[in-house]
Order: sequence, then structure tokens, then C-alpha cells
Amino acid sequence: MTNTYGDWLRQQREAAGLTQQQLADLAFMTRSHIAHIEAGRRMPSKEDARRLDKALNTGNVLSSFLPQDDAAVADYFEAALLLEQQAVMIREFALSFVPGILQTERYARAVLSTPFPPVSEAERDKLLVTRLGRAKILDDPMTPVVWALLDEAVLRRAVGSREIMAEQIMHLVRLAERGRVRVYVLPFELGVHPLMQSMLTLMKFDDQPPVAYSEGLHMGKIHDTPAMVDRLEGIYDFALGDAMPLRESLALMRATAKDYGHRD
Repeated sequence: MTNTYGDWLRQQREAAGLTQQQLADLAFMTRSHIAHIEAGRRMPSKEDARRLDKALNTGNVLSSFLPQDDAAVADYFEAALLLEQQAVMIREFALSFVPGILQTERYARAVLSTPFPPVSEAERDKLLVTRLGRAKILDDPMTPVVWALLDEAVLRRAVGSREIMAEQIMHLVRLAERGRVRVYVLPFELGVHPLMQSMLTLMKFDDQPPVAYSEGLHMGKIHDTPAMVDRLEGIYDFALGDAMPLRESLALMRATAKDYGHRD
């Protein structure tokens, strides 16, 4: 994002006689978030821009001229994508597919090749680039901290081919062996568990309250009210307590990859 947008926001704030904190209070944002946008370090979400327009009485200028990027994601995931890039800790629960930030190229391509209605090859390639780009947050060896809690179905339901599944599972194993992520499996033998209704992502930040994101069929929702986030964190912790320990989870994953044809 160029700083033209941030400079204009700062000018409007100063013209209104507001400090960053005062604008943050009016727009239901944090002061540091305002500072990052003004400095050009972050791209505001559509909801951020709408609230800023309302707080500054700028009509829909900040919303209409919101910088666009090349990210190709579902509309309901746009806000979550921005938050994912800012988080210092991400805890994922996956019910059907490996979490997006942990997917290999061939696995991601296989997942994106099964939409309905079908999409063009060009659109699919654009979605693939965005998904693989999300994994760049793992290039930093320390931040964000990432935990992945996987229903065993994620490992057992073949996506693409047996070879692709073996490659994907071993990618997770290697990330865990390096200490970059922690991966836990909720085994089938557990039966029903409290996270079976949808996937869930919990995110924590240095400069704003934690949020949660849940997703179902063609829908997703950001949860940012403290009571709801606390409730979802509690459900996640409860389920995590029933998961296989890290060492046992990795052993199951290696065995599953071997079943798919992986050879050391």
C-alpha cells in the first residue's frame, strides 16, 4: 500500500482536531491500528474504512478509495486474511482440510480444483497464488506462533491423490519437527467433540484484542466481542485437552503418510 491513503487519513484526522486515540475511540479501533494505517504499514479492512468515514464525516471516501491488492479470496475471508497477517499467535482447528497457511502447492491446487460452480483456470491460479502467499508468514522463524489442531478426517480423506496426501502430511511433520508449528490430532476414537460444527481460527495480536474466525459452507464470520472470543477459546482448549500429544500425533501422521505411499 502506498502512503497516499494513510497521509490523507492523517490530514482528515488533524483537520477534525482529533488525536489518534480519539479517532480510534470513535471508530472502535485501537490507536496503534490507526497509526499503522497512517504510516502505510497496514491496509484497512472494508469495515475499518467504513467506520473511519463515519467518524470523520468523510462520506464514503475512505471506503471508495480503499487500496486494492491482488489477493484472491472469498469476500467473507477478506477481513480474516488481514488479521492473519498481523497476528502474533494463530491457533487453527481444521475439520476437513489442512489449514490454508500449512498447505503445499499440490494439495492447495487439488482443494481449489473442486469448487461449485466451477471457476476458470486463470481464477483458480489466482486463488492458488494467494493461498500460497499466506504461508509466507511462516518465513519468520518465530512469529506468528502457530498451532494446528486437526480432526483425524483431515488426514484420512484423500485430497488429490495418495502421493499428494503423503507429501502434505510430511510437510506438516517437518514443520513440527523444526519447532515452527505444533500439530495435534483429534482421533476418530474420541467420537463427538465440541469443534465438529465448523473450522475455527483463534488469533492474538500485540496491539489489539484477540479475535476468532469461524467458517462453514460459503460463509465465514469474525468474532471480536470479548465474551464470544473467550467462549470459543474455551471450546478450543477443551478439545485440545482430548487431542493426542504432539509426539503421538506426529507418529500417527508419519504412519498415515506411509500408508499413502511415503518412503523415508
